Amino acid sequence: MAERGNHGETNKQMLHSKALSRALSHEESFVDGHLTHAAFASIAILTFITFVGNFTQLQLSAALPTIVSEFGISVTTGQWLTSIFQLVMGVMVPLTAFLTRRFSTRQIVITSMIVFTAGSALAWVGSSFLMVLAGRLLEAIGTGVMWPVLQITVFSIYPLSRRGAAMGTVGVAMSVAPAIGPTLGGIQTDANGWRSIFLTLTVIGIASLLLAVFGLRNFGTNDPDARADFFSVGLSVIGFGGLMFGFTNIESYPFTHPMVWLAVLVGLAGIVWFVVRQVRGARRYAAQRQQQPPLLDLGVLKNRSFTVGTVCAALSFFAFSSIMVIMPLYIQDDRGYSATISGLVMMPGAFGMCISQYFGGKLLDRLGARPVALSGTIILLFGTIMMSLIDLHTWIWWVSIWQFVRQIGMGFIIMPITTWSLNCLEHDEVSAGSAVTNTVRQIAGAIGAPVLVILMETLTRLHGGNHIAASIFGTQWTLRVSAFLVFVQMLIVVFGVKGDGAGSSHEAAQKAAAKLRAARER
Repeated sequence: MAERGNHGETNKQMLHSKALSRALSHEESFVDGHLTHAAFASIAILTFITFVGNFTQLQLSAALPTIVSEFGISVTTGQWLTSIFQLVMGVMVPLTAFLTRRFSTRQIVITSMIVFTAGSALAWVGSSFLMVLAGRLLEAIGTGVMWPVLQITVFSIYPLSRRGAAMGTVGVAMSVAPAIGPTLGGIQTDANGWRSIFLTLTVIGIASLLLAVFGLRNFGTNDPDARADFFSVGLSVIGFGGLMFGFTNIESYPFTHPMVWLAVLVGLAGIVWFVVRQVRGARRYAAQRQQQPPLLDLGVLKNRSFTVGTVCAALSFFAFSSIMVIMPLYIQDDRGYSATISGLVMMPGAFGMCISQYFGGKLLDRLGARPVALSGTIILLFGTIMMSLIDLHTWIWWVSIWQFVRQIGMGFIIMPITTWSLNCLEHDEVSAGSAVTNTVRQIAGAIGAPVLVILMETLTRLHGGNHIAASIFGTQWTLRVSAFLVFVQMLIVVFGVKGDGAGSSHEAAQKAAAKLRAARER
């Protein structure tokens, strides 16, 4: 009897394993206007893991002054703990199109969580800055593909008319997590030291791994024979890594030093070579002279609307990531507040972004991208200008109020404009489009932080005199540069997002009807 019971239990486990491995079709995922239970559970797991990845990106920003002091390094060097995370994620994103062709959803996510957990554990016990940096690198590798995988999954399940609301909902993982991260990171740093952050991430990584193993389903099909262009991967590492390395060395060396100009030159050469290789690969693939598509299909940039959306999202990430680093430095170093207060000051912005992210997706389906994104850029511009009025005696919650306003604007821009730009592509181009737009955004975020931090430090040195007064001067003008970038973004939305209903469900219905008429005429 015991043997029969064990045999039956083994059969149940095998059946459950087979059920998890089998890919859910569109019909099995979305029925009568709602997600099925299996699809909902999988989307929830993917959203949670993506939340963890984005939460991790900027969690150290409030703890950065403490880490810089402990290891005796410069602020720019310490900034690599955030910047290398974004840079590696930017390098990983182009691999998404290949990974989703080659491996199943479960294989990608489970492997990612193993790498992420290992990286968190290494950073937790690391005895040197380089070990902590290596841990952050593994964390970035583990989470770099999660947002594109979630994005592709949502687009494969939901009909076009529902994607705005769906992306607005899961977009909480993309937008709110980085805003909450500094707050909790600051509290943990003050209470138990910065290493407790990585202990918590190790535990969360283990929990995420268990969720993926026992609850995640596969979506779409995969080709075990698919191959990646790893030479292009190397070019992207050399190109973007060299460019960023050169920028971060400006603090320690003059621009005429080889550590700056040579690194920037090598980076630019790598990027140019990478782009040329992708364009040629796309042409050969289109001509069917090779079976495998390029690592990053830049052909989607021929779609004007997609390009406009990608540029807008890149500008948003450039400004967002830098301010999430600059403001904690102002609060702690210039004003003398703790890491906890720094996190609490920045936290209300997370709620503003959560609200606007959710309703922005719904408004996209109803009104279209133009009015939503234009409202977002105006709000973001006003909030950034008001934040630039800070000085030595500013009420500290002034920063919190205008960060709240800024992130309301961000929520009305990032997800609606990204969803609209991907909606403008053909269904078979969504995977390539997702890889391109996420690569550009991550690189913009990775470069934005060191560039504006270096600008702030340069302005601080030029001001001279009292260190705190000079630092506040640098922060003020860096915020004004950020406001100028938002103004440029607003002009792009005004002139680039055509049609009041662009991206709305009404426009989607019109496109579907036009395609149906064209098919009948044939």
